[in-house]
Amino acid sequence: MRFPLTALASALALGLGLTACGSDGNGPVNEKPRFLGVVSSVEYDGVSNDLLSAGLGKTGLQSAVPPSYANALQPTAAELRRAAIYNSYRGLIDTTAAGGYGTLYGPNVTAAGTVTTGEGLIAGGEYTAYSDDGSGLQNVTLVVQVPSTFDRANPCIVTATSSGSRGVYGAISTGEWGLKKGCAVAYTDKGTGSAGHDLATNTVPLIDGTRATVSAAGTGAQFKAPLSASDLQALNASTPNRLAFKHAHSQRNPEKDWGKYTLQAVEFAFYVLNQRLGTDLGGGQRSRVFDPDNTLVIASSVSNGGGAAIAALEQDSNGLIDGLAVAEPAIEMPRNPNVVVKRGSTVQGVNSRTLLDFTTYAHLYAACAALAPELAGSPLQTTYALPTVYGTIAAYRCNSLKTRGLLNATTTSAQASESWQRLRDYGWEPEAGSQLATLASFEVAPAVAVTFANALGRFGVQDHLCGYSFAATAPTWEPTVMSPNALAQMYANGNGVPPSAGVQLVNNQSPKGPTRDLFSTSPSTGLPDMNLDGANCLRNLVTGVDAAAQRVNAGIDETRRNGNLRGKPAVIVHGRSDPLLPVNHTSRPYLALNKAVEGANSQLSYLEVTNAQHFDGFIGLPAVLPGYDSRFVPLHVYLNRALDSVYAKLKNGTALPPSQVVRTTPRGGTAGQAPALTAANVPAPSASPAEADRIVLSGNTVTIPD
Repeated sequence: MRFPLTALASALALGLGLTACGSDGNGPVNEKPRFLGVVSSVEYDGVSNDLLSAGLGKTGLQSAVPPSYANALQPTAAELRRAAIYNSYRGLIDTTAAGGYGTLYGPNVTAAGTVTTGEGLIAGGEYTAYSDDGSGLQNVTLVVQVPSTFDRANPCIVTATSSGSRGVYGAISTGEWGLKKGCAVAYTDKGTGSAGHDLATNTVPLIDGTRATVSAAGTGAQFKAPLSASDLQALNASTPNRLAFKHAHSQRNPEKDWGKYTLQAVEFAFYVLNQRLGTDLGGGQRSRVFDPDNTLVIASSVSNGGGAAIAALEQDSNGLIDGLAVAEPAIEMPRNPNVVVKRGSTVQGVNSRTLLDFTTYAHLYAACAALAPELAGSPLQTTYALPTVYGTIAAYRCNSLKTRGLLNATTTSAQASESWQRLRDYGWEPEAGSQLATLASFEVAPAVAVTFANALGRFGVQDHLCGYSFAATAPTWEPTVMSPNALAQMYANGNGVPPSAGVQLVNNQSPKGPTRDLFSTSPSTGLPDMNLDGANCLRNLVTGVDAAAQRVNAGIDETRRNGNLRGKPAVIVHGRSDPLLPVNHTSRPYLALNKAVEGANSQLSYLEVTNAQHFDGFIGLPAVLPGYDSRFVPLHVYLNRALDSVYAKLKNGTALPPSQVVRTTPRGGTAGQAPALTAANVPAPSASPAEADRIVLSGNTVTIPD
């Protein structure tokens, strides 16, 4: 934003019937961007329904009882939207009162931090369209929300690109900050999405989440696998009851365009604002009142959405974005970034690896490492799945790693310790170890590795890359028919990366037939070792030189960032304990890269938060994951503060907090019954951090205090 509107200018414009830019009402015509398909809109009154919570409010979002459907087999678009917002919000946020919901954050907490007794419903208009290239194969969902409190005198837009591989509401908790601030919020699913193409019924999701047959959907499908009729028939015959998902199987490598789609969401927001608030020029035309010269735009989101925001700012040649505030971003570093990362006086030997690189490494070793005696007391290690089924198959993974020459130790305990040390040597911080049992039990590493390997290499569902496929499974773990209810509701309940919403990861090559991957057998070992053969195959796609590996690495090269944030104010917050996107591969080296690229022009501040990890939603599951509540604080608090800081910098010139380690205090107490979080647990970043907390940049080296 270069020439902000003042309240006086806005008042004069409104009083004289002029545009907010001070024109005579016959200014530039608001033109629909070429990439936009049909635009639909709905107005929400903020009483029966709203932008933030789909009418659920603070209480409904907090409730453990999800919203229901009048007909579970045929949910309406409105019902699916409500359930999608409910699940997306809770997937990213701890909604327990003890975790800070309702006091430190949440719908009832105003933009100024005031705690109210209200439900926090936000009235306004919601606009939806595809970014459509005409083929029916791209169809990236875009949504713009304009709250009724949008201030023409202080126009602003905040992006909330979906996290993970979720649908378009996948970063609704980031959008919350913008809506409370009176900003328009620009969402996009960035070419991923939560609902799949069910190949058996040949049905696909539409833009509103309802389902139709491929023929009925035509070019309106949110995603359909690019298969001919004969290929589909052959696939259903050879591997029945499978599903394809957009992120994995679109064959478009969507990650390379996450920045583009985020910028398109901003362009859509400008179009919507001008159609909604611009002067009526007659003939269905409106004047262009709001543009990048007078409207503040902040790119934001979390995880993959945060990475998309960084990509958007790097690619923003048209000057749409004014600042950036992201949390735990996925950042694909350059092939040879030439940066050094130090923690205290210790150089981190491995840094800046790509997501598929460190995820396939985790897929090999994390399940075994979760049994390490050094990690005793970790959530799930002794209280949930591990001592029964999971502990046994994890031990088989340890044994098979030794058999294949990937470990040296000879006992399960020693093999687990060696696996954990290998992960630490490859860039994981010791604070991340306590979550390995959770991630392994939930199959996070294989899920991410399979999806991204398929996407980066542009493999189709018919390729069954490394022998993997997606399907519902029977109690005996073989693929089976997808539940009609689960299929109808997948748009709302799925996260786009199976295992999810009743869809499992399947090992097609298990000796006794296709089996759910977690409980399958490796042909080379003959053991139920969680498919070590598949894990090795995925790892080879990163480290190998065969044709498949070359395809994947070419795709990775299309996604690498360059470190140039164009001198714009930016804040990255990241939890030191993050096990999914380790700080040594993402935010730490990116800070050094940005400084090397921008030099004195850099305005990037990095806040590394102790006792924070990747999944705030896990903190809110004390009955299922006891120990997250007593060990970890919500990173969401710091994303909100980062947004506050960037906004204040852009509006008032207030200095951003310097790069620093923010030292928090865990809630402690009994796992699963931790005392309530207070403001004292989550101190604000300091404007003048102590020397022992200050992150230092020198040349190409970033030094993080212990």
